[in-house]
Amino acid sequence: MFSIHSEKNYAEILAGIKIKTLVHGDSTLMSEFQLKKGSALPAHTHPYEQTGYLVSGKLDLHIGADHQVLLPGASWCVHSNIEHRAEVLEDSVAIEVFSPKREDYIKFLDLEAVR
Repeated sequence: MFSIHSEKNYAEILAGIKIKTLVHGDSTLMSEFQLKKGSALPAHTHPYEQTGYLVSGKLDLHIGADHQVLLPGASWCVHSNIEHRAEVLEDSVAIEVFSPKREDYIKFLDLEAVR
């Protein structure tokens, strides 16, 4: 599966947080998140391992007892069932990969971009 980037077909899942699933395979799923300054991802856990890369912006990311203010080029890993949350300090774009693939995020796949 190939996906060609476009600015269309993002879904707002929380106030100020939009998602678009880019591609997925049998065991992984990759999504792009657009995050508005001042928005927040509340503390939560899930059974997926999650790795991410900050393309642009600035985030304060909390993973378990650790936290880090992230700038573009930073990456992270959240192991399954570890509580995590984030505050968006500047408009940001992040790419995240989930394993196993998140079936609930397949609905955010941009079918117009898939080749």
